[in-house]
Amino acid sequence: MPRVSLLTRAVLVTSLVLAALTTALLALLDGHTTGVGFLTGYAAAWGLFAVAVLALRRAPVRAVVPLVLAGAVAVAVTGLVAPPRTSTDSYRYAWDGRVQAAGISPYDHAPGDAELAGLRDPWLFPDRGACARSGGLAGLADGLCTRINRPAVHTIYPPVAEGWFLLLHAASPSDARHKALQIGGAALSLAVTALLLLVLRRRGDPRRAAWWAWCPAVPVEGVNNAHVDVLAVLLSVAALVVVVRRRAVGGALLGLAIAAKLLPMLLVPGALSGVRSPRTAFTVLGTTAATVTAVYLPYVLLSHGSVLGYLGGYAEEEGYDDAGAGGRYALLRLVLPDAWALPAALLGLAAVSALVVLRGDAERPWRGALVTTGTAFLLLTPGYSWYALLLVALVALDGRWEWSCVALAGAVAYLSVPVAGAGVVTAAYGTAALAVCAGAWRRRRPGAYGPDSSSLSAEPREPGMVGKTPSGARIEP
Repeated sequence: MPRVSLLTRAVLVTSLVLAALTTALLALLDGHTTGVGFLTGYAAAWGLFAVAVLALRRAPVRAVVPLVLAGAVAVAVTGLVAPPRTSTDSYRYAWDGRVQAAGISPYDHAPGDAELAGLRDPWLFPDRGACARSGGLAGLADGLCTRINRPAVHTIYPPVAEGWFLLLHAASPSDARHKALQIGGAALSLAVTALLLLVLRRRGDPRRAAWWAWCPAVPVEGVNNAHVDVLAVLLSVAALVVVVRRRAVGGALLGLAIAAKLLPMLLVPGALSGVRSPRTAFTVLGTTAATVTAVYLPYVLLSHGSVLGYLGGYAEEEGYDDAGAGGRYALLRLVLPDAWALPAALLGLAAVSALVVLRGDAERPWRGALVTTGTAFLLLTPGYSWYALLLVALVALDGRWEWSCVALAGAVAYLSVPVAGAGVVTAAYGTAALAVCAGAWRRRRPGAYGPDSSSLSAEPREPGMVGKTPSGARIEP
């Protein structure tokens, strides 16, 4: 068969698998399945996602960007077809935006406080009849009910996230607040795709952008559940790309990412990868810290209470300060007493961070950032699937696809624990750890892969591509 026909068939196969993926996501998000049923559908979507990425390997280079972009739009739109399915966090986002629009600091009051009774919109605080008909609404001490989770505690979200909530509140009509949050999540997810394509066309393989653009976690967590993590992901990717050449700007972007979601603090060692000059390190760390301080300061001045909100209570509730609760430190607890798990996790993360700083690739800071972030997930074994959105983007940047298994483990843990118990966390993250180890072993075999490549991003060369990257630039020595 002529090569042109083979390449045409590759585009057709990729498009068909993408259509199947989109259909599966629509059925999942617009349906009524919960628990095991939702997990089964989600697993099927991840399977189709993997097949689509594999099919993209055979597509011609000139078709990659259009395919990735078209698939990104189709996948993102599926998250808009229904209200949030597996999380109620976006209702807290809408409330925080509402409170700020009234000129009140979101850190000063819990949603259930009587001082804010005048701000209770009916869609967030339904009447007693709606409350009785739905078992998914949280109750308040005064007999009201609300869609907001943890209505008796103060907000936990950092100031850049709060600014995003206020912006969406101001830009949306009063009867479409939750839809505005979803649309905002879709816009941010597509912006991440565009940034990844821009970077990977110059350095790497643009096919890798599909690992973010088509990943089922993006429409489910980033769009449908509208988690603010997508904003942090966009800022994080920008920071890691820019910090290579402009340390101060990269540090400032990293500070904004941290002030959108605290999780990007794990990227600091990656941003310092291979840095030998104390002055350079100080520039990155100094601008990061200064940016975080600058965006927190207005809220500190305007708030009467702590701007950390429920952060301490959240850590305790999720078991991060107690190794015996919530499935945290699940892998460490297989070999260590519960009391030793937290110190061991901190020590392990510190060791990996030091290794990344000292021996990391200064030209590819996302490489060390992926190792540090992925290791943190394996050590802490978080139970919320949307945290892994950052990890998915780092996988796309770096190309080591096996770390995606860690992202999937978080989803399995989140959806399965209510049905099967905390033992699922150990099994999910244990399987992911084995996949990561297997991938690392394969990459260390002599001649297994070329430089800066991965088994799922290696692509066939078209005529005239010998010695060049997919974008047409010469391969770096």
